[in-house]
Amino acid sequence: MSRPTPHGRGHYRHFITIATRWADNDVYGHVNNTVYYHWFDTAVNQWLVAQGLLDIAHGDQIGLVVETGCSYFTPLSFPGDVDVGLAVQRLGISSVTYRLGIFAAGSSEPSAQGQFTHVYVDRENRRPAALPDAWRKLLETLT
Repeated sequence: MSRPTPHGRGHYRHFITIATRWADNDVYGHVNNTVYYHWFDTAVNQWLVAQGLLDIAHGDQIGLVVETGCSYFTPLSFPGDVDVGLAVQRLGISSVTYRLGIFAAGSSEPSAQGQFTHVYVDRENRRPAALPDAWRKLLETLT
């Protein structure tokens, strides 16, 4: 298995800043690997909510996470801010794979990068549901 090449900020279309927390550090003095997945989830869902695509309580469609992955390059630690970069890597009929990068504030190279795939399903029957055209148009702005 070959190690992925780190991709700089230019590979992402949207960024959010998240403050690290004391609890993010593990016994080794750096942010624990599981925290990166929290940041991925926050960045994706923050964007979806801000665009009006995700109605957490009442929307007809919901996104279920079916796959995630992360490669780590350099450690991060509390205190400090991280910038989470977001882009769409693949847009399917009922699924979206997001590309994410975690950057120390001010850094041009990622500390980690990964992917996150949502399959959108009907809230009631949990069967895949095609992305509405309005969603597709907004998601395409992240490609």
